[in-house]
Amino acid sequence: MKKLKRKAYKKQLEPMQLELVAMARWLAHAGKRIVVVLEGRDTAGKGGVIEAISEHVNPRQCRVVALPKPNDRESTQWYFQRYVPHLPAAGELVLFDRSWYNRAGVEKVMGFASDAQVEAFLQQAPVFEKLLVDDGIVLFKYWLCTDQAQQEERFAERLDDPLKRWKLSPIDLTARSAYADYTRAREAMLKATHTGHAPWTLVDFNDQKRGRLTLIRDLLDRLPDTRTPPAQVELPPLPGRPRKERYGVLEPIPTFGE
Repeated sequence: MKKLKRKAYKKQLEPMQLELVAMARWLAHAGKRIVVVLEGRDTAGKGGVIEAISEHVNPRQCRVVALPKPNDRESTQWYFQRYVPHLPAAGELVLFDRSWYNRAGVEKVMGFASDAQVEAFLQQAPVFEKLLVDDGIVLFKYWLCTDQAQQEERFAERLDDPLKRWKLSPIDLTARSAYADYTRAREAMLKATHTGHAPWTLVDFNDQKRGRLTLIRDLLDRLPDTRTPPAQVELPPLPGRPRKERYGVLEPIPTFGE
């Protein structure tokens, strides 16, 4: 299948983004809370789909969480502890660009977590997510699927593009030779954490534009009826002629003693 052209992609995306704006209006009206977990291999396309979802949504309602590696203090906490403060309040949508599932993926494959820590995580994650769902949080978990050949192409693109080179890290380069290890880790994670209360959805992201459209459509279709009429706003005419604001470089303010 040919990759989707940008013009066709934008044509299909725009009506979905209108639905996302309506969803945000419904969130505020109903006081609901949504968490979207976005996981996948390096270069899968998490940043692109997050941008597509959040682009036109009120930033006071929509937050993106992409935590760095834990510091010395955080590494001694209960594993899920540092994620809890980032959960949404009423009327909010939180998009996790990677999440607590780092432990079952990157940390496991790269040796940053012991086998016992990973096993404990796989047992605790369904319980943690059940607590979230039981408290009323609407939880979505997406894995963005990318074949190794496509991943290699994207790594090369990042290397060649100075505007994208910052995305390459030593861990990314190591991941190139650990594709099979990540596959085994992913399968173990899915087996342990794909539950009725918090199921996984796997989306083909070999074509990132098609993947974004598929994921956003699935997200919108799984929400309840989010139609909430927008507030009616009218702009009355200005009382008089429009005014102008001055601009340019201001004179320096004299300092004390000059």
